[in-house]
Amino acid sequence: MGKKYSIGIDFGTQSGRAVLVDVATGDVVAVSVKEYTHGVMDEYLPDGVTKLEPDWALQHPKDYLEVLETTIPAVLRESGVKPEDVIGIGVDFTSCTMLPADKEGNPLCFHEEFKSNPHAYVKLWKHHAAQPEANKLNRIAEERGETFLKRYGGKISSEWLIPKIMQILDEAPEIYSAADRFMEAGDWIVMMLTGVEKRNSCTAGYKAIWSKREGYPSNDFFKALDPRLEHVVDEKLSRDIYPLGDKAGELTERMAAVTGLLPGTAVAVANVDAHVAVPAVGIVEPGKMLMIMGTSTCHMVLGDEEKMVPGMCGVVEDGIIPGFQGYEAGQSCVGDHFEWFIENCLPASYTEEARKRGIDIHTLLEEKAGALKPGQSGLIALDWWNGNRSVLVDADLAGLIIGCTLATKPEEIYRALIEATAYGTNVIIEAFENSGVPVRELYACGGIAEKNELMMQIYADVTNREIRISASPQTVALGSAMFGAVAAGRARGGYDSIFEAAKHMSKIKEKYYKPIPENVEVYKKLYAEYKILHDYFGRGANDVMKRLKKIKSEAGRT
Repeated sequence: MGKKYSIGIDFGTQSGRAVLVDVATGDVVAVSVKEYTHGVMDEYLPDGVTKLEPDWALQHPKDYLEVLETTIPAVLRESGVKPEDVIGIGVDFTSCTMLPADKEGNPLCFHEEFKSNPHAYVKLWKHHAAQPEANKLNRIAEERGETFLKRYGGKISSEWLIPKIMQILDEAPEIYSAADRFMEAGDWIVMMLTGVEKRNSCTAGYKAIWSKREGYPSNDFFKALDPRLEHVVDEKLSRDIYPLGDKAGELTERMAAVTGLLPGTAVAVANVDAHVAVPAVGIVEPGKMLMIMGTSTCHMVLGDEEKMVPGMCGVVEDGIIPGFQGYEAGQSCVGDHFEWFIENCLPASYTEEARKRGIDIHTLLEEKAGALKPGQSGLIALDWWNGNRSVLVDADLAGLIIGCTLATKPEEIYRALIEATAYGTNVIIEAFENSGVPVRELYACGGIAEKNELMMQIYADVTNREIRISASPQTVALGSAMFGAVAAGRARGGYDSIFEAAKHMSKIKEKYYKPIPENVEVYKKLYAEYKILHDYFGRGANDVMKRLKKIKSEAGRT
C-alpha cells in the first residue's frame, strides 16, 4: 500500500483551513486557508441595513461551504496527491457555534423570508447576547437543585447552546418555530459532507448539557425554563450522540464533485477545535494541560475520575480522549486582547519605527516589552476585555489596567496585558489543582505559542511550570486529520484508535520553556495583587463593571 493521507478541516473565528497530512508521519504536506467572506458580523447583517444589538456575533453558513469548495481542491492541487490516496476527513469547529436549520438541513438564513432576521444566522461562540437567558437558566437550575450544574463549575455560559436557543425563542419565536433542528456548526458541516446527521459527544457534552451517563436534563427542567421548551430535545435536538473517533459517514457524490475527493471517503464525527488539538501534541494521559492559544485560549486536561471544579467549562466522560474524563476551562480574550491594543492604543511613532526596521508591530512590541523586568512597569491588568469564561463565568465583566502614570509607555501596557492573561491561566490551574485534578506539565499550541517567545516565558514564570510547544503550525487541523485517519480505520490505511494515531502523527518541539527562579518570585507578588483585584471586581464586592455596562446600554438606546 502506497502513502495515504487524511484531511483536517479547521473552522476558526475568522477563517477556515484545510491541511493534507501524511497518515504515517503526521507531516503536513499542504495547507489552504480561506478567509470568511462575511467575517464576523457584529454590527450589521449582510443586507447592510439590519443593525445588530451589542454583544451579538453572527456568521454566514455560506462561508463554511466556501471553505470546503476552496481549500480541499487547493491542497490536492498543491500537493499533487491523488484523491484515491486520501482516506479520511476530520472536521473541527469553534464552539458553541450554532444555527437553526430546516428539515432538509438548510440554514434558515438561506430562506428569503428570514434573510433580514438576525436569529436565522449562525450564532458564533462569542455571541454573548444570551446572557439574560443564561442567568435565568442558572437561577432555575440552582433553585431546582439540578446536579448537572456541578459538571460545569456551577454555571452554564451564555456562549452555550441552550441559552442561545432560549434567546431565539424569546426574541424570534417565528425562527424557533420554523427551525426543524438547532445544530452545532461542526455537526452541520459533517451533515453537508455525508448527508447524515451525527451529533458529536464533545459539543453535546461541553456545550449542550448532555452527559454519557444521564443524557440531557429532564423535560421538566426545560418546561421550567419555558413551557414551550418542554420537548426541545426531541423536537429540535437529538438524543443520538456519537463518540469521538467514530465514522459519521462517507462523502456524498455531490460533495465529492465539489471537493475533488472520491465519494465514499470516510468522514469523522465533528469535534471542537480546542479538544481535537490534545492528541495532536501527544497528550493521551492525565496531568498534562494543553493551552490552545488564539483569539481566546482553551485549557484542556485529562483526569482519571470526575471531580467538580469551580468555574470550569465542563467535565465530560470521553469528551477529549476515550477512557478519560476531559476537563475544559478557558479565557475569552487573549489574542483579541493584543489586537485591540495594537489597533487602538499605539502612537504613530511605533508603527513608523516598525516600518523603517522592516518588522511587524508585534515583533517591535515584544522586543520593547522583553527589555523590561517583571514588575518594572508598575502595572497590573485584568484580562476581561471579552468577559470572563473561567473561573468566574461572567460575560458582563470588563477589562482594567491599574498603575498607569504619565510616564507609562505602550510596551509596558502590552507586557501588562500579556501578564494578565498568564495570571488568568494561573487562576484556572489553581482551580483544577485545588479540586483534585493535577496539572504537572503545560503544553501550548497556536500562532501565539509559536511566535511570541516573551509571552511563553512569562507564562512559564507566572505558573512556575515548564511549557512544551507543538511542533506543528497547524496543530488543531492536524488533530482533525488524525481523527479522519481513525474514521478510515487500519483496513484503509489509517488507525483503529486515537492512541495509535497519536503515536505516529503527534508533534512536539524539542525546545521548551523553563521558569526563571528570580522572575517566579516577583510574579508571585504580582499574582497576589491580581487575585485581590480579580476577586474584588469579579466576585460581587464591586459590580462597577456591570453598572457601567448598563449605563452604556441605556445611553445607546437614547
